[in-house]
Amino acid sequence: MILNDDIHNYYEKLVVDYISEQGLDQGKDPDYMADLCCIILNQLPPRYIRYEVDMAFYLPQSERFEMQMKVEEAVRKAVEFLNNQS
Repeated sequence: MILNDDIHNYYEKLVVDYISEQGLDQGKDPDYMADLCCIILNQLPPRYIRYEVDMAFYLPQSERFEMQMKVEEAVRKAVEFLNNQS
């Protein structure tokens, strides 16, 4: 079996969207952002999907809310960790 390029971790999208919404990528260099994303995603469970529509259609609102809360907490911890490394 060969993994298809279409298979991805849904949390990646949630993390990138949240970072953009909060403006956390403003004024940060690519190395900082790569480190930040790795730290964040390593705190979250993987949730692999093929199509975005699958999550939009089949994911209950309560689970969507829980995933968003996990992302927010992971981002907070990762930013705090990186800011304390300086």
